[in-house]
Amino acid sequence: MSGQRAAAEPYATRFETEVTAVDGNNVWLETTYFYAESGGQPADRGKIGDVAVEDVQQIDGEHVHILAETPPFRAGHRVMCSIDWSFRMYCMRAHTASHVLYGAGRRLLEDLGYGGFDIGTEKVRVDFETTTNIDDDVLVELDELLNRAVWESRPVSWESIPVSEAREREFIAFNEATEEGAFNKGQVRIVTVGSENDNGATTNGSSDPWDVAACGGTHVRNTREIGPVTILDRSNPGDGLTRVEFAVGPRAIERRAAEKRASFAAKTALGASVDSVPDKLTSALAKQDELEARNSELESTVVETALRAESPDRYGDESWIVTTIDDIEPEGLGDAVRRASVTGADGFAVVGETEYTFAVVRSDGQRDASELIDTLTTIHGGGGGGSAAFAQGGGFDDSKTTIVDGLEALLTDG
Repeated sequence: MSGQRAAAEPYATRFETEVTAVDGNNVWLETTYFYAESGGQPADRGKIGDVAVEDVQQIDGEHVHILAETPPFRAGHRVMCSIDWSFRMYCMRAHTASHVLYGAGRRLLEDLGYGGFDIGTEKVRVDFETTTNIDDDVLVELDELLNRAVWESRPVSWESIPVSEAREREFIAFNEATEEGAFNKGQVRIVTVGSENDNGATTNGSSDPWDVAACGGTHVRNTREIGPVTILDRSNPGDGLTRVEFAVGPRAIERRAAEKRASFAAKTALGASVDSVPDKLTSALAKQDELEARNSELESTVVETALRAESPDRYGDESWIVTTIDDIEPEGLGDAVRRASVTGADGFAVVGETEYTFAVVRSDGQRDASELIDTLTTIHGGGGGGSAAFAQGGGFDDSKTTIVDGLEALLTDG
């Protein structure tokens, strides 16, 4: 098969064998059912004798078992080995779920290619090569197809065939770079997630397989053994790749519960049924945007009225208005000062206060607004920036009265 007995007999978790070599914490066994890390699947956990196995690697075609401590046994001793069944089964479920997800991708994504996968303790990721934009709607469709295939109790089987034969079968997901562990002495291990009505059919016997792929990992015998599974998110790790992450088991249950709580909270807040939440939310957001636009117009009117009511003061060769305006957030005040149509002044310096004191500076003359803010933050703390024409700063250590005095001093000295 793939060169790993664990892949051929994934349900074998206890066995007795002879120790062939020991080098410090590294142990070689005559026969092993421990899975060595390969192709994105982590190594098995467990014990050899009474000593914990921390890692298993395949080096020069042999399994090297790395133990937590130097073992008491030596070469020639017979030992009882036990594999951590809960972790083995988690990896079997996760690995099989990745095949089922790829099968869903076959039905939804264009120009599909396989970019690899990885099993983590909290989540699993599959990298798709595809020209399809995997947006939220596609992600939901993938999740639905994935879970339907799990529910349909599709058989999962594996067999070894010549590599040359596998290359001729276009429907086999075949990536030698990412599935090195599937190849052994001119043979390649093929894992088939069969059709709904199969009875343990293999690649050759399945009339309509869900997915067929070269793979050297451990798998369950039926998709129903995967259990709870849910897609978490997507990202773009590189050109032409979309990474889809999912969870199986407890993590999947937790995510489903969180999504259901969020759905019910939205239902209650919007006074709608779950099915109508998207439409209600779209309507609510549209109304929010309309209210924000109205509020912005009102803030602009308030700011413009306040600035028109002020008389500019002379600072050197320029006339500036320096004032305070309350009850407007920094972003809103900044936008309003930027848009204000007020004549008779070369610049405007407005100080506001919400959770912290902030300043907005607009220069229509020769003064550099960003230099004023930079100097102000150097003296009074906080931070900010902008351009010569417009700048903002905030988080000052002093009160707004002190900041106003500071701005007037800078304009006088400048």
